[in-house]
Amino acid sequence: TEIYTLSLHDALPISLTVDIDPDTTAELLTSVPAAFFAGVDDVLLAGLGLALASWRPGARSALVLLEGHGREETAVPGSDLSRTVGWFTSQHPVRLDTVGLDIDDAVAGGPEAGAMVKRVKEHLRSLPDRGLGYGMLRYLHPPGAAELSALPEPQIGFNYLGRFDITAAEELSAAYDPVMPLGVGLVINAITRDGPAGPRLTVHWMYASGVFSEPEVAALAEHWSAALVGLVHDARRPGSGGHTPSDMPLVSLDQAQLDALEARWGKA
Repeated sequence: TEIYTLSLHDALPISLTVDIDPDTTAELLTSVPAAFFAGVDDVLLAGLGLALASWRPGARSALVLLEGHGREETAVPGSDLSRTVGWFTSQHPVRLDTVGLDIDDAVAGGPEAGAMVKRVKEHLRSLPDRGLGYGMLRYLHPPGAAELSALPEPQIGFNYLGRFDITAAEELSAAYDPVMPLGVGLVINAITRDGPAGPRLTVHWMYASGVFSEPEVAALAEHWSAALVGLVHDARRPGSGGHTPSDMPLVSLDQAQLDALEARWGKA
């Protein structure tokens, strides 16, 4: 069964588009996040981390520049955004770490896929204010700027734009100026389009030809698509899923202890 399609078109920077089929998309948006009490971002980034490890087997840790639109209510608890328009764009680096995981098992839909989702979910939950303060520290606070500017910079950017009807999704895609310079060598913009056949995840891979080649990006896109299918297959397994420590803020449990409790008492 064909789960994704690829298409190339001329642009500056060069771009590649990947479409994930509606059945897989539907599970990535619903059953997979639900199984891990997670968000769609957690799932997509877990797939990207596995893809990067498959694409570059010697690299088990990758920095990714995560972009957010800042309109999540959880970003600033109690905030009222009903009288505002537009996005409050933020960017901050996140590390996708696959050290110690069996990548082949994860991509095949084994338990290691779920372990990756939990790992990414906990890493994102550990960031103060979902990373909203990074830009101020990096660019507006001299001591912070001096320290952060000396650290490695991500070469890959990721942004999940959300879920829209197909007309709105096309307008969002068209709003991105293809001649705008990239801040990183590879930018991944994902969006879910709701159409007559169901939801379809569309991913635009925009890359600088001087940093990445077309075959390299196409190969990474294939690894990422395969990893997402692996996450779907894992979520279907009996006993898959479960909570992570950030779901239990009133008790001090690590992941191993929490897994042991859920194995005994269930994952309600």
